[in-house]
Amino acid sequence: MENVTIQELCTAVLAELQRLGYAPGTIAFYRKAYQKLIRYAEDNGIQQYSIGVGERWLKESFGIDPGLVVNNRGAYNSKWYYLIRPCQCLTEWQLHECIPLKKQGKLASRATPHQFKDGYESYASFCRDADYSERGTYTRLNRIKRMLLFFDQKGVSSFNCITGRTISAFFATQIELDSRTVATMLSSCRVFFRHLYRMEFTQNDLTEKLPVVKANRQFKLPKVWRQEDILTVLNSIDRGNPVGKRDYAILMLITRYGLRSADVKTMKLSNLHWNDNILEIIQNKTRNPLRLPLLRDVGWSIIDYLQYGRPPSEHSEVFLTCTIPIRPFGVHSNALNSILAKRVRHAGVRIPRDVPKGMHSLRHTLASVMLANDVELPIISSTLGHVTSEATGIYLHTDISRLRQCVLDPEEVLSHEEK
Repeated sequence: MENVTIQELCTAVLAELQRLGYAPGTIAFYRKAYQKLIRYAEDNGIQQYSIGVGERWLKESFGIDPGLVVNNRGAYNSKWYYLIRPCQCLTEWQLHECIPLKKQGKLASRATPHQFKDGYESYASFCRDADYSERGTYTRLNRIKRMLLFFDQKGVSSFNCITGRTISAFFATQIELDSRTVATMLSSCRVFFRHLYRMEFTQNDLTEKLPVVKANRQFKLPKVWRQEDILTVLNSIDRGNPVGKRDYAILMLITRYGLRSADVKTMKLSNLHWNDNILEIIQNKTRNPLRLPLLRDVGWSIIDYLQYGRPPSEHSEVFLTCTIPIRPFGVHSNALNSILAKRVRHAGVRIPRDVPKGMHSLRHTLASVMLANDVELPIISSTLGHVTSEATGIYLHTDISRLRQCVLDPEEVLSHEEK
């Protein structure tokens, strides 16, 4: 929207908020903020809005530096972000005629250094063309951007100026992380460097300069929840309201099937085959199909949500937000972990400090329970959607009762050696 005044731009954004069904109190807050911005513009002889104008208004009127607030640096009140958001809405509407749903993450808000931008975008296009999962691509690109930002800070002016020394310096900053995390970072960078060489962004193959780190995937045992804690959380959910119906159905899917959060968030109404009592999805992580029987308790929890809790919507996803604008959960959001944390808090359950509190930990718990109930490993792998049984094998180490059967008697061993 070019050549429009600040007054006209503010009016257009307020009209869009009204159309999307935002709460009257929220619209009133935006209107009051825009009135202050318009007065500021009039006092300074400003006719049109820009990012610079918004930042000047925030700094001069409220002492807010948007860059520091968004990136969580400095002694800022987190509530100040609510004054930044109206400016973001003006910018997005001016550029794309849409309203941003939420603030960007730390890396998402950082621009790729200009000297690396073409190669980075080329690799991003390659990932999309190769039909890599959206979540996997997002994570992979964030790892690569973190490395490129480090190179930029070190004064590297182009891909051809990257040396083994700068690569080693970057990975030295990651050395405190879990070995598996470092190995994953290396894998992402290796594929990226190989793409740069193949597309002639670099004259030399930088993969040869990457260090080698072997990830130890067996030393860390999965921590699991107690079954009584899970039942307490489920039983404490008030299913008399739409949010409770939704949260209960989500937790039932994860605790009964061990589904990944991404698969729950992207599950479509068409994935539910009611006539055959089958749940059938394509897994986000592996792209492999997963076909599961629709258990009675899970099915009824979903039906209860669809009939009496799900807001009217044209979206095809099963689970939607309960706040305006109604929409599916973001693929990269932590919404389901937040739901679990809220339900645990309301249930008054105290989870041990060393046990993870996210949805994925419930997946681990289901695998361990199935193993304890003598379910065969291939069946557990099939239920969890693992590509091979090797990925499931780690849960063998959590079966304490069977491990006790393997314990050797020290006296017997010593007496045998004496003979």
